[in-house]
Amino acid sequence: MKIVCIGGGPAGLYFALLMKRLDPAHDITVVERNRPYDTFGWGVVFSDATLDNMTQWDPETAAEVRQAFNHWDDIELHVKDEVIRSGGHGFVGIGRKKLLNILQARCEQLGVQLVFEADVVSDEEFPDADLIIASDGINSRIRTRHEAVFKPDIVTRPNRYLWLGTHKLYDAFTFLFEKTEHGWFQAHIYKFDANTSTLIVECPEHVWLAHGLDKADQAESIAFCERLFAKNLQGAALMTNARHLRGSAWLNFQRVKCAQWSLFNGHSHVVLMGDAVHTAHFAIGSGTKLAIEDAIELTRQFKELGDTAEQIPAVLARYQALRHIDVLRLQNAAWNAMEWFEVCGERYCDQLPPPQFMYSMLTRSQRISHENLRLRDAGWLGGYERWFAEQAGVAVAPGRAAPPPMFTPYTVRSVTLKNRVVVSPMAQYSCVDGLPADYHLMHLGARAMGGAGMVFAEMTCVSPDARITPGCPGLWNTPQRNGWKRIVDHVHTWSDAKIALQIGHAGAKGSTRVAWEGIDQPVREADGGWPLISASPQQYLDGVSDWSRAMTREDMDRVRDDFVRSTEWAAEAGFDWLELHCAHGYLLSSFISPLTNRREDDYGGSLENRLRYPLEVFRAVRAAWPADRPMSVRISAHDWVEGGITPDDAVQIARAFKAAGADMIDCSSGQVSKQEKPVYGRMFQTPFSDRVRNEAGIATIAVGAISEADHVNSIIAAGRADLCAVARPHLANPAWTLTEAARIGYLDVAWPRQYTSGKVQLERNLERERQLAAQVVALSAPRGGDA
Repeated sequence: MKIVCIGGGPAGLYFALLMKRLDPAHDITVVERNRPYDTFGWGVVFSDATLDNMTQWDPETAAEVRQAFNHWDDIELHVKDEVIRSGGHGFVGIGRKKLLNILQARCEQLGVQLVFEADVVSDEEFPDADLIIASDGINSRIRTRHEAVFKPDIVTRPNRYLWLGTHKLYDAFTFLFEKTEHGWFQAHIYKFDANTSTLIVECPEHVWLAHGLDKADQAESIAFCERLFAKNLQGAALMTNARHLRGSAWLNFQRVKCAQWSLFNGHSHVVLMGDAVHTAHFAIGSGTKLAIEDAIELTRQFKELGDTAEQIPAVLARYQALRHIDVLRLQNAAWNAMEWFEVCGERYCDQLPPPQFMYSMLTRSQRISHENLRLRDAGWLGGYERWFAEQAGVAVAPGRAAPPPMFTPYTVRSVTLKNRVVVSPMAQYSCVDGLPADYHLMHLGARAMGGAGMVFAEMTCVSPDARITPGCPGLWNTPQRNGWKRIVDHVHTWSDAKIALQIGHAGAKGSTRVAWEGIDQPVREADGGWPLISASPQQYLDGVSDWSRAMTREDMDRVRDDFVRSTEWAAEAGFDWLELHCAHGYLLSSFISPLTNRREDDYGGSLENRLRYPLEVFRAVRAAWPADRPMSVRISAHDWVEGGITPDDAVQIARAFKAAGADMIDCSSGQVSKQEKPVYGRMFQTPFSDRVRNEAGIATIAVGAISEADHVNSIIAAGRADLCAVARPHLANPAWTLTEAARIGYLDVAWPRQYTSGKVQLERNLERERQLAAQVVALSAPRGGDA
């Protein structure tokens, strides 16, 4: 085959040498617009795993890289006059120029033709090529020329960054955080050769502008950064090699993601590679990793399917199908890490104590979990767990391990939860005339005995016409109060869990069938249904649901009073905690969301107006609820619909409820409109909790796809929430909390005394499983002397 690589960066060079190694008969040329020893960057970083992959595909290149690289395991944080260090992270740093020179020399050794100082404008310049690799960087001309086919999605991020170098040497991947009168700056630093370290300075746009850096030339910007980090630099100078850029060298990162990676231009097959097709933010240092592994995967496909011109279409199709999954996974992790650095000044630097700030930073990509940190550096994590436990008021005896974060207590007002796990309020549709009876006694009692710190009863309706379905529980009469009191007393007698009540009104989503008879399908008035009210006239399911009517002021007064009456009875029933349901499109939510509130009076329009009635209800309920008992509010932090509530709004909503006396915000999302397009995934709603907690300054409950102890520990330890609500796993296993404690090897947790023999057996069985798994890993590991 005749192959041309446009762009002599890591992607183009490495693919060229791998394909030449695969078959020396291939005619391969790499065309680069710069001179052989030009480079506009300092060091690059990738993981040990990538280097191991390179060793399998070209041991000679990998050996040279190993000799030239700087390897380190430690990450060091400098913030608020504290220095914190954690190990076991495994990075490789190498000078970009050195890496390119190694790849260039290897290409020449194998017979790849290298052409420098050739500025390629179009893939049509190589009509006789079978395959053209467009590895021409983030501003790829080839991608732009065929934009209609490649369909690039390019997002320019708000932070400014400046890529510098210094001769001060660092023995860890170092992060510096410095606060100025206008805000926070951070520096990402790593050594890449015997004499030099990369130092990337980053800050938000508004901080950059406030310091006048938009008007500074490169020399002035460097002088500013030297003053900013003078305490750490200790006289070392900063350097730039971006003299080719006019004016300021401060850049905005661009995230590139293409829908299509290849095309046939009538003569040649063209495939994008490296930064031309996808970028990953430097916050996890994966741009070079992506480029190298692109080259490996495309070569792998040629090796498996055949490295002939006839196989190119099949190879390229399979290459994208396989590779885009790994790329998307890494881009998502890089996006999470990037966003963390973009908002850390506003959200974390001032709010989190340095140890928790370090934990949050280490887990910023959401690829590193609590137990993964233990594998990397058990000593550091053990010390952090001890610190976290002490903050929660737990005295850890010398020589004993601290409890995992999820098993630390949490106190709000007069109520102390024994741990951070709560059973979510989950609709059961199993009441008659709103009366909680034996089913709820069994359901909530079982979960209270299962180890959670608190169990929530499902949304309990404040009047008959407030129900979602005829099977929903209520609290509008004394028999219901007595039914709830029986359940509360049962929970308090047979467990040390607390029990919470969530009160709400279904609004336009009411008068529907129970879930197993057709969820969201209406019950007509002739069949026992009831008329619906909401902020504005609404039909939840177009053409299916009954229409609601807009509430009048008289309706508002009645419903507010219904909430107050239910609150008083909830207190009499002995509930420990009360939550007001203002989410998921139910009545109070219908006022908050602009998708469902189209009123033109004082209760519609601005967010302040849309919150007016929910806050009125909240204040009335808070006044009726005992002052020594906590009260939370569940909100939809994202409607997942254009024009609906956004996470920005959620922060304002949380601040409003905090000012009105709320103790905690339960951060859910969606279910306001059937037009929603949520993005699901593990812990997918936790970012809303994180943002509300650390920007609005109020405690939060995280919900949504939290399914294992590792999730809970990571969320709580990082300060992304104060409690975690676990839903479906508690339906599958009422003793989920106790089971997860045994699964992670935390044995110092109390079980109901009647179940003690089960505790011992479960712990023994899980320990046996861990030992067997370790034996399998040991047997599968390569032995000394094996090839």
